[in-house]
Amino acid sequence: MARTVGIGIQSFDKLIGNQYLYIDKTDFIREWWESGDDVTLITRPRRFGKTLNMNMLERFLSIEYADQGEIFEGLSIWKDEKYRNLQGSMPVIFLSFADVKANTFILAREKICMLIREVYRKHDYLLEEGFLKESEKVFFCKVMTEMTDSEVAYSLKNLSSYLSGYYGKKVVILLDEYDTPLQEAWVYGYWKEMVEFIRGLFNSTFKTNPYLERAVMTGITRISKESIFSDLNNLEVVTTTSEKYEDSFGFTEEEVWAALQECGLYENRLAVKNWYDGFTFGKRKDIYNPWSIINYLDKKRLATYWANTSSNGLVDKLIREGSADIKISMENLLKGEHLYREVDEQIIFDQLDADENAIWSLFLASGYLKAESCELSEDTGADMYELALTNKEVQIMFQKMIRKWFTRSGTVYNGFIRALLQDDVKSMNAYMNRVALATFSYFDSGRNPSMETQPERFYHGFVLGLAVELADRYIITSNRESGFGRYDVMMEPKNGADNAVIKDCDRDAIIMEFKVKDSGEEKSLEDTADAALKQIDKQRYQADLESRGFPGDRIRKYGFAFEGKEVLIKS
Repeated sequence: MARTVGIGIQSFDKLIGNQYLYIDKTDFIREWWESGDDVTLITRPRRFGKTLNMNMLERFLSIEYADQGEIFEGLSIWKDEKYRNLQGSMPVIFLSFADVKANTFILAREKICMLIREVYRKHDYLLEEGFLKESEKVFFCKVMTEMTDSEVAYSLKNLSSYLSGYYGKKVVILLDEYDTPLQEAWVYGYWKEMVEFIRGLFNSTFKTNPYLERAVMTGITRISKESIFSDLNNLEVVTTTSEKYEDSFGFTEEEVWAALQECGLYENRLAVKNWYDGFTFGKRKDIYNPWSIINYLDKKRLATYWANTSSNGLVDKLIREGSADIKISMENLLKGEHLYREVDEQIIFDQLDADENAIWSLFLASGYLKAESCELSEDTGADMYELALTNKEVQIMFQKMIRKWFTRSGTVYNGFIRALLQDDVKSMNAYMNRVALATFSYFDSGRNPSMETQPERFYHGFVLGLAVELADRYIITSNRESGFGRYDVMMEPKNGADNAVIKDCDRDAIIMEFKVKDSGEEKSLEDTADAALKQIDKQRYQADLESRGFPGDRIRKYGFAFEGKEVLIKS
């Protein structure tokens, strides 16, 4: 009989106690303990079982659960007597920063302080039993009310001291989702304040803490050492490219196949693979995201479960406000092409505005991209990765994201597409100006907006929208030409069944040229639009279409001229 599938359960006790479907990951305890590492940072995409594994680790080690190891009976870790003796033998401090989401530093700081207070409150028996010295009681009570930054910095180190003295053993510290407040800080503009605050806390907790036995931190990204881990020399960093803990987070294909078999869904395994496979950890390929698999087993239908568990606000912002190169790369990824980029697994948030490679590094760490291969560049000594969208679920997520860019001008944008397909230039002009007016600044609202790059960011975003909306009817290719503000778009009608180009259907091929008005060369937008049309003919953009059998009278050409938020289209 198939076990019940529980959705969103992050409590190990609840999963095992209720005999819900559970993929045994207890070998993670053994692998981590035998590594001997002092402080371990493990990065994995969201919803990959990080919190459940940390809860499992607390439940196994914490002295709070001494003599309650029966919950691990039947699981891998319980087969080894050495680990049966380890169960329930350590004082453990466990915190999660998953809910530290705030649009100001003051609110974020207060949330972190509240979490620390909760940890202290859990151990308030230290006060009642008269174990603490008077000065330690004063500090304990201070934590429970209001703390200065320096008191926050020493709070976990001091609690480690109290617990170590009480139990006669050093403590284990578990910190889940350590990077959530840092990502929020970057998005909402209080990065420097949060980095200084977190650095002080991490330094005293993980570096200068003589009462620390071991620690594990989890998160999505590996924040650069210079930001918050300066001088933390005992930190073992395990990223998605590391071979440690390859199958401890996420489901392997064997585990997914077994779960499908148990739930009577084995015949759908290839569709499940197409939608949810694609993650690679270390050398282990065919890793599936657990959230989508669990939801599929429960609901028995394919959908974008993992992609819908977050607003994806940071990803949206980086693409929408990003340069033309980023949008072009995104367009190519959506068409199934691969990118070759230098990737540094240390995410330097301060560089996200300026360094395109930092963005792809973030997307790889977050699970939106997969690394097909990696080679060391002989020229730079850097790792060059072959990147692709992870799977169908991620592709659909990006398509939905791009469609939302134009929701503020929804019916107007759809009107433009209809007018384009009908070769209604007058309506195209009316709709396009309204779209530009509604969304122009939306593509360049970053920290360093530039009037010179606004038109470029807008129309590259606009082309991404076209590529998504018309992907079932046209093969859309684009290529930025030399010089500022020129951008070609070619639309070839295709057969939706096999993506073959249609030469004799009732749809024309379309070529567009975008050009920003040069006041030194063109007196009016009409001149700029005419120059765009001349560019198409001069460069013989239609040659490729004609070589594939399109007659010249079935190729439409449009020149788009931009001046501020005003647009003029001519054919």
